[in-house]
Amino acid sequence: MDTESTYSGYSYYSSHSKKSHRQGERNRERHKSPRNKDGRGSEKSVTIQAPTGEPLLANDSTRTEEVQDDNWGETTTAITGTSEHSISQEDIARISKDMEDSVGLDCKRYLGLTVASVLGLLVFLTPIAFILLPPILWRDELEPCGTICEGLFISVAFKLLILLIGTWALFFRKQRADVPRVFVFRALLLVLIFLFVVSYWLFYGVRILDSRDRNYQGIVQYAVSLVDALLFIHYLAIVLLELRQLQPMFTLQVVRSTDGESRFYSLGHLSIQRAALVVLENYYKDFTIYNPNLLTASKFRAAKHMAGLKVYNVDGPSNNATGQSRAMIAAAARRRDSSHNELYYEEAEHERRVKKRRARLVVAVEEAFIHIQRLQAEEQQKAPGEVMDPREAAQAIFPSMARALQKYLRTTRQQHHHSMESILQHLAFCITNSMTPKAFLERYLSAGPTLQYDKERWLSTQWRLVSDEAVTNGLRDGIVFVLKCLDFSLVVNVKKIPFIILSEEFIDPKSHKFVLRLQSETSV
Repeated sequence: MDTESTYSGYSYYSSHSKKSHRQGERNRERHKSPRNKDGRGSEKSVTIQAPTGEPLLANDSTRTEEVQDDNWGETTTAITGTSEHSISQEDIARISKDMEDSVGLDCKRYLGLTVASVLGLLVFLTPIAFILLPPILWRDELEPCGTICEGLFISVAFKLLILLIGTWALFFRKQRADVPRVFVFRALLLVLIFLFVVSYWLFYGVRILDSRDRNYQGIVQYAVSLVDALLFIHYLAIVLLELRQLQPMFTLQVVRSTDGESRFYSLGHLSIQRAALVVLENYYKDFTIYNPNLLTASKFRAAKHMAGLKVYNVDGPSNNATGQSRAMIAAAARRRDSSHNELYYEEAEHERRVKKRRARLVVAVEEAFIHIQRLQAEEQQKAPGEVMDPREAAQAIFPSMARALQKYLRTTRQQHHHSMESILQHLAFCITNSMTPKAFLERYLSAGPTLQYDKERWLSTQWRLVSDEAVTNGLRDGIVFVLKCLDFSLVVNVKKIPFIILSEEFIDPKSHKFVLRLQSETSV
């Protein structure tokens, strides 16, 4: 070997040096035996968690940690020796931690509900006790009240009824989520009500019970004043808990960390934890469902580029690694020059394959729905006992479209979002409501919001809120906090809505008038 063919005792090989050699490499990679795939996959620790629903492609493919190529849904079947119900030490630790956290959250939730219920019961029983205690303890010493007291009794009864309905509507609502910290305004209102009731009881014990006041009309009016004050506190609670946050003051930009999908929301004066709760509620209905399989293409492309560079030691073992590094850098630079062409042709081929299989799917579904219409026309002539229900009709026509739908979901990497049972339920729902084939296919042709899919496939048991500020602090300009779950995170950036100066400009109506003067002689 001459000197020009080597570089410091090393020669490098690039898969883009010869076109025929690259095709040979691709063919060899495509036609590798299953034994090689199993041997390569067995070197990694693979953990497979069995989903709750039956996957559409459960018998055809198994999700592993290995990066798969673009034809993974067509020609590849990953076979591992790992059981479907295997579990790792990390999963056990995570499950135990989730159980401990759930126990703590349940205790905190029921403790707060218990405290609020006891305080509410004390508030409603206090005016009644103020009115009933004097007749029970010193009835003979009380002065007669007559019609005035009876009118006050009716007033107290209706005010307590209004207060009870308002309290039930404002406070005793189903809890939407468990937040890490206490809601500050709600806690302040509970403390205010407690101090208010305790002060009324102290005054009642000192001035009425100890002295055995005989003016029963004054005692009833004292109870009425307590009910009036409670109604004003309820009005204050409505202002602080509901009305204060209605006016938009901040704009929140929510970005998903994996694919960069973003949305914007306008919020009022809220704490960070309540703003995070609003963001999560809107995430499930506004963001498309997270699909990790769409991110494997770039990883596979990078791994394939690195695998295409091979360095051979021609002169035997040597301690000089500088030449090898320089050869790798030079080969990577030349390969990077042609990587955009490979990306372009890969994406074009993928789009062509998706369009082809989408057309086959549309035709198959339309033919299946035509068959349904034919069956419905035949069922109208049958006896009532022989009519097929929508579930049986869906099971009857599903095999005719199953293969086309299966291939399309594989190509678009959506197969783990749709189980066999969910597809049959959706098909039966469309048949029941006389929907068109386009309405049935809309769920599968384009990714929908997260709530559109089964809860078992997207519901996260717990989100973590990461913030430099205390989560009970209010929103302000420039705050950034992160909501993390198991697979991705949501980065939230808070911006204050700018102050807008709107001016008025008056236009004189006479300025729109004009005069058209016609000349007697015009040129022809």
